[in-house]
Amino acid sequence: MTLQIPAGDFAAYIFDCDGTLADTMPLHYKAWCAVLREHECDMPEALFYELGGVPTEQIVELLNERHGHHMPAMEVARKKSELFLQMVAQIAPIEPVVAIVNKVHGRLPMAVASGGRRGIVTKTLGALGLVEKFNAIIGAEDYVNGKPAPDPFLTAAARLGVEPAKCLVFEDTQIGITAAKAAGMQWVLVPSPPREVAAAM
Repeated sequence: MTLQIPAGDFAAYIFDCDGTLADTMPLHYKAWCAVLREHECDMPEALFYELGGVPTEQIVELLNERHGHHMPAMEVARKKSELFLQMVAQIAPIEPVVAIVNKVHGRLPMAVASGGRRGIVTKTLGALGLVEKFNAIIGAEDYVNGKPAPDPFLTAAARLGVEPAKCLVFEDTQIGITAAKAAGMQWVLVPSPPREVAAAM
């Protein structure tokens, strides 16, 4: 995988976490399947990837809305997070992106802006030995509106003290790219590792 970095005088780099720095998506999907099974609900894998970057509680609310379920969003999100954390040792890095982090560390300020809770994002980065590389870690509790709204990236830029137009975003989802564009930032799309994905119903 070769990443094309756009030309520009960037003052900071901002990274999504899941699917961008860490190959966590299959583990998140496993955790979702396990917790949703308890509520006789399921989520096709294609839909799961489509919702990449959307905060966990919002996904539960969306599934309730689409399928007429009444799952308690906070409780399901908490349980899903617990199941994911039990698998944290299995997380693999997305090497080309981690190589950029290692190259830029100490030269430019960097942040992570995720749709996940900050504690889980920090544990994910910890599993890859990356926590200390970042000047700020932004999680779902740090902003009001999740991606595709620009809030996560604008919050990260503010934490770094860098104007949005001088930030370069690394993202693996269209939802994340939409958020970066809305924040007035340039972006790099990180291709997902090839997987067999069942079609959404």
